[in-house]
Amino acid sequence: MDIKEMQEEVEHWIGQFEEGYWHPLSMLARMTEEVGELAREINHIYGQKPKKSGEDEGNLALELADILFIIICMANSLELDLEKAFKEMMEKYRQRDSERWTRKSESDS
Repeated sequence: MDIKEMQEEVEHWIGQFEEGYWHPLSMLARMTEEVGELAREINHIYGQKPKKSGEDEGNLALELADILFIIICMANSLELDLEKAFKEMMEKYRQRDSERWTRKSESDS
């Protein structure tokens, strides 16, 4: 599924509800909540804060997908083309950061 298809699927999902998309500031708050949930799971897995006994196992992929969902909601509500923006962003990184880090040798890849 490409980004455009993701945006269309979210548009279809949200479009079935009278409330529609939340206001941008509310979506930003929601995104912050979701990033916090991701941070909590990463801290449990890689950090120094173990889960409490009996606490359910987290799922990093689903936490990331929650963030992706709200990003798509925000983009759709603001009528932004994420696929186009992603391509522009990658070009920026290719130009700006192409010599910033040490490239792997051909035999490493």
